[in-house]
Amino acid sequence: MTYILTEPPLAEPVTLAEVKAHLRIDHVDEDTLLSGLIQVARLHLERETGLCLLVQGWRLCLDDWPDDGVVQIVRAPVRTIEAVSVYDGLGQVVHPALTGHVLDANRQPARLWLSSRPLPGRAINGIEIDFTAGFGETGAEVPASLIRAILLHVAHMHAFRGVVALDEQPAGVPDGYGRLVAPYRMRRL
Repeated sequence: MTYILTEPPLAEPVTLAEVKAHLRIDHVDEDTLLSGLIQVARLHLERETGLCLLVQGWRLCLDDWPDDGVVQIVRAPVRTIEAVSVYDGLGQVVHPALTGHVLDANRQPARLWLSSRPLPGRAINGIEIDFTAGFGETGAEVPASLIRAILLHVAHMHAFRGVVALDEQPAGVPDGYGRLVAPYRMRRL
């Protein structure tokens, strides 16, 4: 099971102005650094929780259909299934009809059931499912505790900006971060 980002979000859930207000910064000298820290904080949170904060496009690649026919999609919240492609042994693509599919997006991981599931002919990544996921187009639609977690994380990384380079971030997370994201973390055995 492989996830490929096909369309990144068009913005960040927290704006530069919001971060500067949070940090009480009124100059432009660190705008580039702060913008980079915002992206690092979002990516870290998304990796840790499996969430997509803002709407983005993804492709899930599978080798075969699950035995029970229900595909689990761990990127959340899933908004729409855009397309399903199945490759035969010659590399020709078949697009099963999406009519009659069932998407249980209220669950994490989301579940997808298709009435038509042609068998892939390719041994590896013979099935591709394109979908969109995210809370919305703007940070206003992202849960407040996740916005707060990003603000805290950016502030923490900003405090250590001279010690840890941007490309080596995040070097740590601040106190309280774990409690803010705990309800959204993926549980694994």
